[in-house]
Amino acid sequence: MPIAQNPLSVEVTVPREDVALLKAEGHLDVDTATELQAHLANQLHHGRRHFLLDLDGVPFMDSSGMNIILRVYQEVRDRPGSVHIIAPAPAVRRVLDLTGVSITVPVSETVDEALALVDREREPLPLADGEEEAGDEAG
Repeated sequence: MPIAQNPLSVEVTVPREDVALLKAEGHLDVDTATELQAHLANQLHHGRRHFLLDLDGVPFMDSSGMNIILRVYQEVRDRPGSVHIIAPAPAVRRVLDLTGVSITVPVSETVDEALALVDREREPLPLADGEEEAGDEAG
């Protein structure tokens, strides 16, 4: 098996029990995508539901990388969970925008911004105007 021209390294940290932060560095393409996929599968196996993908160190991504992002997005949607892309390089951001992936998967500039989005997703939905909580009826 040939060695990838531009190897991908993935560093995984767990900022919260159900949140995995994966920081990728290198080209995310057909030769290296399985590396990211293996780390994501491992974190799913360990019960993580929210995935922060730091792509700041990824200067190039092809459809293989996008497919992995969309696959994990579909898998965690029902958990319920989420996927967030953090600080993509300009060329990667352009691909995400052109393909519409950035419409489906939120893009944040920082880890803290993405964690704030995860927190917002966990909050219960506010009641619509005119709705009252059960037991709050005036009588």
